[in-house]
Order: sequence, then C-alpha cells, then structure tokens
Amino acid sequence: MQRAFILFIFICLANVSMAQHVDITVAQDGSGDCKTITEAIEQLPDTTYGRVVIFIKNGIYHEKFRIEYDNLSLIGENRDSTIIKYSLLRTDWMKNKDAIGEAVVNIHADDVILKNLTIANSQPEIGPHAFAVYGRGTRTIIDNCTITSKGADTVSLWDSENGMYYHTNCHFEGAVDFVCPRGWCFISNSSFYEVKQTAAIWHAGSIDKNQKFVIKNSFFDGIEGFHLGRHHYEARFYLINCIYSKHMADKPIYRVTYPDKPEKNQPYIWGERKYFSNSKKEGQAFNWLTDNIQNADTISAKWTFDGRWDPENAIPPKCLKIDESRDEFVLTFAEEMTIHGDLQIKATDGTVYSLKNKKDAKTIIFSKNGQALKSKSFAVANGELLASQASLTERKMNQIQIDI
Repeated sequence: MQRAFILFIFICLANVSMAQHVDITVAQDGSGDCKTITEAIEQLPDTTYGRVVIFIKNGIYHEKFRIEYDNLSLIGENRDSTIIKYSLLRTDWMKNKDAIGEAVVNIHADDVILKNLTIANSQPEIGPHAFAVYGRGTRTIIDNCTITSKGADTVSLWDSENGMYYHTNCHFEGAVDFVCPRGWCFISNSSFYEVKQTAAIWHAGSIDKNQKFVIKNSFFDGIEGFHLGRHHYEARFYLINCIYSKHMADKPIYRVTYPDKPEKNQPYIWGERKYFSNSKKEGQAFNWLTDNIQNADTISAKWTFDGRWDPENAIPPKCLKIDESRDEFVLTFAEEMTIHGDLQIKATDGTVYSLKNKKDAKTIIFSKNGQALKSKSFAVANGELLASQASLTERKMNQIQIDI
C-alpha cells in the first residue's frame, strides 16, 4: 500500500503548471525565443543580476549543454514530455574533451534550478561512467524530474567543499553509485532504481564532519540483489521513512577498501555513520535497517544544511536599511534580489516611486522625483521583486518594511 501511494504521488506530480515569470522560452517549433536550450543559454548576458528563467516547451532535445550563470532556472512544460537526451560515455569525453563537459547537463554555477524535466544519458552500456547531471556549484535544486542513465554516476554533484543540493519528487536511475553527492544533500519523496547488482547511492563528506546525505520518504528498487549504498571517503547517511523492495540485497551500506593496496584507502577518522528510522522492507526484514536515530521527524532540509540554506523557506527577504539623499533613496536587502518588469513601490501615504537603478545584487535605488519621503513602509505597486537564491517557491516581496 505504501509503495503504491508513493508511486501515485510521482504520477500526480509529473505534470506541474508553470506560474512564474519567464525570461526566455525554448520551443522546437519556433513559437518561442529559441529552438534549443543551448541557444537560450548562449543568449544570456555575460553578467546577470538576479534570477533568469528559461521555460522549455515539450519536445525531445538532443543536446548537451553547460551552465555557467548563477541564479538560472530551467523549467520544463511537462516532466514526461520535456526530454533532454544525449548519449555520452565519460571515457569517450576524456579521449576527446570539449568545453561543454562530460554530462548531458553540466552545472558550473550556484543557485541553479532544474524543474519538470526528464534528463537522460541514452548511451546503452550498463555500468561505465555516463553522467546525466554533473555539477561543481552549490545550492542546486532538482524538483519534479526524471534523471536516468544505464551507466554509473547518473547525478554527480561534486562541490566537495561547499556543495549543498536539494532534490524532491524525482526519479533517479542508473548503475554504480548513480546518486553520488559530495558535501551536503537532502532528497525527499523520490524513487531510485538500480540497473546493476551494485550500490545505488554513494556519499563523500570528508571536508567537514557535518557534511551529510539525507533521504526521506523515498522508495528503492532495482534488479535482484542490488545494494543500497557504499562510500570510499568519510560519509554520513540518514535514511528516514524509506521503503526498500524485496530485490535489495541483505548488505548494509559499506566502505570500499583496498586490502592489497592500502595506499589507496581513504582516511576513516569519524567511523560508521549510517542512520535509519522507520524503514519498511518488502519481503525479508534486515537487522541493519533497525531504527538508530532519535527525533528523526525533526530532520529537515534546513537541518541537513546546518542552517546555511533553507530551500523550503517561503518567507520573503528582509530589507535591512534605507539611505536617503536629495533626489533618491536606496534600499539594502539581506539577500541578492531579482527585479522583473517596471518596478514601482507605493508608500503608505500613496506616493509611488520608480526604480532608478540596481546598484548591485542587494542594493536597489529609487527616484524621489522631487517628492519627499514620508514613509519607510512600501507595497510593490508594479513589477516584481523577489529573492534570487534558489528555493522551491518564488519568494516574492509584496510589502517592504525596513528592518531597523
């Protein structure tokens, strides 16, 4: 029953409507601004202040591309019908390197969002490295996506020092270590399918003792005898409210060592850190899935990232101060901000002020137009003002109250 319920959720979430600002539309039939995703990315300016949204209409896009722009969202029209597909073995790329990278989607930027997409590395071999998504940025969100490969390391987000990744409502599929984050990672309400008799998940957390890989409310399946997980480096796993199919081997998450070549073994100072809570196993129960976490319900994305990032936060940013001169006033925000449209704000006395300039990512200048500034509380009267940092929902500001 629980497995069926999870699969029902996945089906319902496969079609999510787009209700946010769009900067560039990609459509293969020519009805948008570009016909390919590559073309849309190439249209981006060298420097962007604020979040840019690329909306991708349904179609099969046979291309691979590189993202080097912070605060970029790629949002598909429909998860099952907006498909990015490319065939590439990592070994082939190593022999003939290009500037794009070794994956279908190559992320070399921060605060990137992938949503409502299917991303597939379509090479046919089972086992060898064949990345679908590869990344070296932090605060990466993958939401309502299907990401597949028959090879290893399907989703490889590898900012070892600062990497923070949030994935929800996704399906992941691949061979060896096909979801293998380095740093901090939180995944919820997702499914995993292992195509080879080896480990599905992998983690590296050797830079900071607090780095961790948390998976909640998810389902694991694969071929008969597949392994749940392994690691080479220091690692810390939390699996909470997860369901495991009858095909999974009775093999705990394990550390890979090389008895014949001890120089290859990685340091293991922090020891065993594999934690489980409320595991459900189809068929035979395994002792190593026994609960060993207290207060598992309190484990959240914010906790996973040690309070440094909360992608589930929906509260608008704070305005820290206002500086006034004769002809203008400047608002300084606690976070980087994005402006859409012709931004105007209205004071409580009814006076409307228009955007003059965006000084930098956190500072916005408004013209006084000869009008006295009598209020420090404003409403957004035209356009949009929102946080740039990656989050599940757009954190728009309707009211601006100076946080003095």
